[in-house]
Amino acid sequence: MFNNPEPLSIESEKKETFLKEHLRGLTSVAVAFSGGVDSAYLADVAHEVLGENAHIVLADSPSIPRSELKEASDLAHARGWNFHIVKTFEYQNEQYQKNDGTRCYHCKLELFRVLKKYAAEHHVVHVVYGANMDDLKDPTRLGSKAAEECGAIAPLQLAGMTKEDIRILSAKRHLPTADKPSFACLASRFPRGTTVTVDGLEKVEKAEEVLKALGFRQYRVRHHGELCRIEVELSDFEKFLQPQVRGEVIRNLNSLGYRFVTLDLAGYRTGSTA
Repeated sequence: MFNNPEPLSIESEKKETFLKEHLRGLTSVAVAFSGGVDSAYLADVAHEVLGENAHIVLADSPSIPRSELKEASDLAHARGWNFHIVKTFEYQNEQYQKNDGTRCYHCKLELFRVLKKYAAEHHVVHVVYGANMDDLKDPTRLGSKAAEECGAIAPLQLAGMTKEDIRILSAKRHLPTADKPSFACLASRFPRGTTVTVDGLEKVEKAEEVLKALGFRQYRVRHHGELCRIEVELSDFEKFLQPQVRGEVIRNLNSLGYRFVTLDLAGYRTGSTA
């Protein structure tokens, strides 16, 4: 998975030492936990350093698949974290629904506002989240603006950690998320300008569960009204086009209301509906 693992591991461990000292200095934190690679690693380190003073908080809304919610909850309980679930209501915000290119900002603003309220109610000093150094290169990520407005901290960035660092260190901790594929909320499956609805989110979730059940690991179901545009990795094309697999995908997605089911020949890539 990783290139030159030994030198990278040594450098990564130095960054982890810095991260631990930084978290220790924060006294108590509410970690925005999504179940992904970065937030799971941050949660585990925070728990190690701060114990019960590290509140691992998972935000639940229709934009999170039920299977992801369960996996994240199971991980938190297995690791013995001080774990909590809160509700967020970004999907009720008209600015979020209209999906005009600022959707992520409104989503994260709701998240951090809810976490700030949680922190105040539980006498937690800081809200932290799992943005890493690679995220700074992606102009489509608007969460940092919302985080800054709400005073949330990105400890992984302060430690200079890249995604590769985090995967290496997660593997050393035996976190099952170490090699987890990237995931974005279900609203990212809607092209810019297409209204995001709860019904649409549920439809996309069910469609992606079909692909997951068939053994695909990295995939997206892009929602275009009656048309569903599926992205899988190029290496999975042969599997996808096997008559039995292709037939099962078509049958299941037709039953969800997708009249047309297409395979995107460009393969899986992030941001293709932006």
